[in-house]
Amino acid sequence: MPQASSAPSLLVFGGGYLGQAAAREAIRRGGQATATSRDPARRAALQAAGIHAIDPADREALGRAVAEHSAILVTAPPDARGCPAQRALAEVAGDAWPDWIGYVSSTAVYGDREGGWVFEDGPLNAASLEGARRVNAERDWMDGARGMGLTVQVFRLPAFYGPGRSVIDRLHDGSARLVRKPGQIFNRIHVDDVVSALFASMVRPRPGAAYNLTDDEPAPADVVMQWAAERLGLPRPPEVDWMDDSVGPGMRRFYLDSKRVSNARAKAELDWRPSYPSWREGLGAILASEAGER
Repeated sequence: MPQASSAPSLLVFGGGYLGQAAAREAIRRGGQATATSRDPARRAALQAAGIHAIDPADREALGRAVAEHSAILVTAPPDARGCPAQRALAEVAGDAWPDWIGYVSSTAVYGDREGGWVFEDGPLNAASLEGARRVNAERDWMDGARGMGLTVQVFRLPAFYGPGRSVIDRLHDGSARLVRKPGQIFNRIHVDDVVSALFASMVRPRPGAAYNLTDDEPAPADVVMQWAAERLGLPRPPEVDWMDDSVGPGMRRFYLDSKRVSNARAKAELDWRPSYPSWREGLGAILASEAGER
């Protein structure tokens, strides 16, 4: 990952899988990181990992964190009222907003393109409730940024994966299914590549920019699953229709849309390239790591 010019100081609103990865990278670069979580057990786990953790409902602690950090990354998903981070931060930040704010959104904002390519300036036609909420949250952040002079960037992600969160884990635990939907195709991205792009943006901030952070090779889900099963020497998972009850609602949302997502803008403006340009390299690295641990 490229090195920032100075040690980052990062507040992550949403200490989940991606938020923790970003916080760890800030610390690895010699900086500091704070992450929020409403769950006491998760806050304890964050603290044990060397990441300062706070309850976002603690206004005093959140206010101190905003004042002490130079960047805010929002990974928490929106709810029916909009972005919970924006509501909470607006109550405590006042005029003390940091130099860089990154909002993590989703390529679900584009809706279905029947396999066609999408770019950041294209229309937003979300096909799901979650996607529509992302559209609204993006708009709220951008409107607020223009009104207050904030440096807000939006990052639209497809399904992201990494160690402990990939088709490999589902194959290991027996929950994997070979889901086929004719003509369906989408991008993915390794969590390390998401993080490297976020830190590249901190070095090259562009207020109001939206970036697609994806790999270079969209592919059908069943092709990826079959490849991983073969590399693990496991039998092909049961084949099911995408509307089968065994396909959970979260996974099923991925099959609503079929599109190829361009990452050209992120490459051009952030001087960023994915270390794992396709799912083959990304899953291959996870498999190699597993083999090395045996």
